Amino acid sequence: MIKIKNIHKKFGDNIILRGIDLNIAKGQVVVILGPSGSGKTTFLRCLNVLELPEQGAIEFEKSGLQIDFSKKLSKKDILALRRQSAMVFQQYNLFPHKTVLQNITEAPIQVQGKSAAQAEAQARELLAKVGLADKADLYPHQLSGGQQQRVGIARALALQPELMLFDEPTSALDPELVGDVLNTMKQLASEGWTMVVVTHEIKFALDVADVVVVMDGGVVVEQGYPDDLFENPKHERTKNFLHRLKEK
Repeated sequence: MIKIKNIHKKFGDNIILRGIDLNIAKGQVVVILGPSGSGKTTFLRCLNVLELPEQGAIEFEKSGLQIDFSKKLSKKDILALRRQSAMVFQQYNLFPHKTVLQNITEAPIQVQGKSAAQAEAQARELLAKVGLADKADLYPHQLSGGQQQRVGIARALALQPELMLFDEPTSALDPELVGDVLNTMKQLASEGWTMVVVTHEIKFALDVADVVVVMDGGVVVEQGYPDDLFENPKHERTKNFLHRLKEK
């Protein structure tokens, strides 16, 4: 179980998150939906300390790691959290001057202290998992957007994190490339990876999610099983959002 409690975040006077609570069971896939500006991505970034909350806490029961954001975090705290949660970004964020293989081995070597040989062997296994075994020596600019995103997924998996975070992983892709990325994510879900996914892909949520969370105005408006939430939302804000989403 991963327990997230009372996450608050603001930028200047602009309050983005107003106390987010979320419990995530091992192997669970949580999909977060909500309109633009609802705080979805900021919340995700807080879980990887790419944004630092003003208050709140996160606890990883398996490793025993507990982070209290109301206290000043040390570099050791931040590194420990990033070992437990790995982010797949909307815009891939691959190192353009490094090969696919080097992009994947960077973190295991620098963060986990693995040898180059260990990291490379693992990276090649992960590239095979995401269907890119033959792309190891290419550079990001030589890949399609969908292939770059799958490299991003392999890079996140290389840390063997307790929690995988996906920030709208298909939104920057051409429509014909979306399927390969979603299929890779479905495979990870079937293997029992614990995932939090910010997306607008309703079909993915219906097919894969264990829980759907709807955010608006920096709070969780509603959460529940996908079928229940999509067919019978309880809150007006949820109904309005899902209606707009289905019209697109």
